[in-house]
Amino acid sequence: MKTTASKKLFEAAQRLIPGGVNSPVRAFKAVGTIPHFITRAKGARIYDADGNAFIDYVMSWGPMIMGHAQGSVIKAIARAAVRGTSYGAPTALEVTLAQLIVEAIPSMERVRLVSSGTEAVMSAIRLARAYTGRNTILKFEGCYHGHADSLLVKAGSGVATLGIPDSPGVPPDLAQHTLTASFNDVGGVERILEAHRGKLACVIVEPVAGNMGVVPPHGAFLERLRDLTRHYGIVLIFDEVITGFRLGYGGAQLRYGVIPDLTCLGKIIGGGLPVGAYGGPHHIMKLIAPEGPVYQAGTLSGNPLAVTAGIETLKLLKKPGVYRQLEERGRLLSEGLLEAARELGVGVTLNRVGSMMTLFFTPGPVTDYASAKKSDTLAFARFFRAMLEEGIYLPPSQFEAAFLSAAHTSADIAKTVRAARSAFKKLKG
Repeated sequence: MKTTASKKLFEAAQRLIPGGVNSPVRAFKAVGTIPHFITRAKGARIYDADGNAFIDYVMSWGPMIMGHAQGSVIKAIARAAVRGTSYGAPTALEVTLAQLIVEAIPSMERVRLVSSGTEAVMSAIRLARAYTGRNTILKFEGCYHGHADSLLVKAGSGVATLGIPDSPGVPPDLAQHTLTASFNDVGGVERILEAHRGKLACVIVEPVAGNMGVVPPHGAFLERLRDLTRHYGIVLIFDEVITGFRLGYGGAQLRYGVIPDLTCLGKIIGGGLPVGAYGGPHHIMKLIAPEGPVYQAGTLSGNPLAVTAGIETLKLLKKPGVYRQLEERGRLLSEGLLEAARELGVGVTLNRVGSMMTLFFTPGPVTDYASAKKSDTLAFARFFRAMLEEGIYLPPSQFEAAFLSAAHTSADIAKTVRAARSAFKKLKG
């Protein structure tokens, strides 16, 4: 596999950009190689500066659920771009996307569009604090909710990948308002809520964790969170930046039948362009300026290109059979990977919910951040490099989710399983 062009680009990037990348996990540091600089993508494949082609299971970390450069999405963006790329004023497109979101997500009566998932979560927490008049928040170890200061305490995603315990630069005065619990541990949550009775503004959770690797909720975990937060007068926030429209048209909350107070969205609702959103019932959302006193604004909020891409993507997802196909492709891939691992005696655990999954290099089970961290990250790195040589592009971290799209074919999955069998053999060798 040629890497000359990517190496030259990475060298140049490192002189200009911290670490040579604009988001830490992209540096491939945890997998012991250099990043491939991508020049184009189509369907389920990406192509790098050296002309290498890969079957992609990163899919821009989730947004490209219909595949890269999907025809109708690209055409819609092109039509919108001709009319102008940003107005800084309201558009009919914003109303259309808001209507689609409100109709789909059970918890949302009203929605505010922003430019990223981080911004959505930050704004939702500010709103929860204003609504309750309290300051403290509870998050779960290994869950990543963006890089806002108070949310980098025991975070997942790149923080877990790089082994950063808590980010420098976060003032202790902010960090002291963030409590953490173990995912899937209802008893631990109950003890914290009782010990801090009257102080907690919100509990924020990924309903299916995707940033310590994929970890589904066990038993009645989400239901008990809903009951407990209601009992203690605490706002329950679902961070569905990953799971929203990924696990079904109504997100994880519709899949599991648990309705939070506020929901944060991103990724898929922008169809591959920068976007985020947060929303909830009227009586909470009316506090947001200009209707209420809670200030939040953004120059590119409701950007016409991102909104157009989101509208077109959601229209495609509403078509019959899309999620059924995604579920089937996910099942085929997970079963194939597990069978290959068993044949070659490689101890792994595979967690999957719909079209998102993680292959953990531990016998498992993986039910929270502590059990995810038992994974053999060196074995994962070797597996990653072997798969890359076979033309398979996986997330470059043990603690990230892999994603399928509607563009992945059964042939792509068969090739991926063959590549995995070869990679497992190299691990055993």
